[in-house]
Amino acid sequence: MPGAYSQDLREKAIAAIDCGVPKSEVITMFNISRDSLDRWLKRRAETGSFQAIQGYQQGHSHRIVDWRAFRTFVKLHGDKTQAELAELWHEPVSSRTISRAFARIGFARKKTRAAKFAGKSERD
Repeated sequence: MPGAYSQDLREKAIAAIDCGVPKSEVITMFNISRDSLDRWLKRRAETGSFQAIQGYQQGHSHRIVDWRAFRTFVKLHGDKTQAELAELWHEPVSSRTISRAFARIGFARKKTRAAKFAGKSERD
């Protein structure tokens, strides 16, 4: 995801709109999207400010932090798929989080149960 536009650019674009420059010229002049300009104008109308919104970027909200407990958990439930492990973990996490945790602790990735049978022919 690209970074937020600078406050200076926002101010210049809004000032151009306030001076009567059409939106189409402003977005071309400053190389910004029409949606961004519309959001800034809407935000200014609602709140009086068109600054970038802060505080909503949380990153990964559900991370595994107790690695000793996770290693024990994986040894105990080693026959499960990543999706099943994600459901069994004591906090809500995705199977992708389980995958990243496996990589971090050096465990091989668990394949789905369907993968066991993919290599067998109908004759077997």
